[in-house]
Amino acid sequence: MSNFIASRSVPFVSRIAGRHAKDIIARDKARAQKILQGINPHGPTAFHELRRRRHDHHHGHGHGGGNSGAGTGGSTGGSGAAPPTSSSGDGVDVTDAGVTYTAAVGIGSPATDYTLLIDTGSSNTWVGAEKAYHPTSTSKKTGQTVNVSYGSGSFSGTEYTDTVTLAPSLVIQNQSIGVASTAQGFQDVDGILGIGPVDLTQGTVSGGQTVPTVTDNLFAQGTIANNSIGIFYEPTTESGALNGELTFGDVDTSKISGEVTYVPITSTQPASMYWGIDQELTYGTDTTLLSGSAGIVDTGTTLLLLATDAFQAYERATGAKLDNATGLLTLTEAQFENLQSLFFNIGGTTFELTANAQIWPRALNATIGGEEGRIYLVASDLGSQSGQGLDFINGFAFLQRFYSVYDTGNSQVGLATTPFTDSQTN
Repeated sequence: MSNFIASRSVPFVSRIAGRHAKDIIARDKARAQKILQGINPHGPTAFHELRRRRHDHHHGHGHGGGNSGAGTGGSTGGSGAAPPTSSSGDGVDVTDAGVTYTAAVGIGSPATDYTLLIDTGSSNTWVGAEKAYHPTSTSKKTGQTVNVSYGSGSFSGTEYTDTVTLAPSLVIQNQSIGVASTAQGFQDVDGILGIGPVDLTQGTVSGGQTVPTVTDNLFAQGTIANNSIGIFYEPTTESGALNGELTFGDVDTSKISGEVTYVPITSTQPASMYWGIDQELTYGTDTTLLSGSAGIVDTGTTLLLLATDAFQAYERATGAKLDNATGLLTLTEAQFENLQSLFFNIGGTTFELTANAQIWPRALNATIGGEEGRIYLVASDLGSQSGQGLDFINGFAFLQRFYSVYDTGNSQVGLATTPFTDSQTN
């Protein structure tokens, strides 16, 4: 790719925004129910087939320009082919909002900065939830309307194309963005930076066609070498810490401590419609919680959600009790000292979520309405039994301990340990 820009890394800053634990649980469950209902039933593997059919019929899309799909390798079946790596990648400043991360994204020329929620579980990029959109000379109104439901929120408005700046080396021309006239369920952010599979935009813009994501357009415009995203989080216990990186088109090998394990998108619906994987989950050495189960990896979910039967087995194994004030499971100090690791078997590799990684940072208990010094677990009930095609959601609490790769070009998800996988910060 002759226009590939040399890699550069930009740190992100954590910012703690208080939300009650019960609100977090309610939002996570609403999101899970949306997935179970098959809303926007499209995933990266299905996208390749849809793109092939469009190519066969010489049918294109006018939003944001270019070929929005093929990555290096172009495997439609998730063959496990690894994209090229480098010591660091095209980074974007992102901000930890306490329950997930946000990015400062410039739109227009001169650019106005907006605080956008980074979400691998949706694919539209939009603004206007708080700060109003400011059109400039690069702004073009398409005449189309945009409507997106997130299960826990929604927005509707008008589509524009505009210049979007993620970093000095990551500038996108003619990117489709939604400009909200109404938005519900969003606080302390201006909108969403949607980096999920492009098929999730199907039907969201009047006219019915998909809308290339920011990643699709970075690839199509020759800015990045691969249609993939790498996400690094460092566990945080305070506001203002520099603690992570969002990498487009590459894997930042300086942020991982082992090889990346790539697995194809699961074939099990509805998990296959998102960044879905198959995994086995064990508590300690001999308590199986999930076996051969399908679920998703999702930055838009805060907690580690487990199917009801798996969650109840975890609750029994740990001896934890439900705290009525927060809705989370709690442990005594003695129980925490005996808490075993959770072992995630993904693609033949075992990823260990240590006892410390299974609890909410005690220094941040006040942000979720908890008591000082009390021990709260980050695993929660997904709200449905296993065997329905969504047995787990590995959310923000899980992803803080592992590097994750979202590879549209090869229809696969990658995971790797980091220097903070075994951190004792909580």
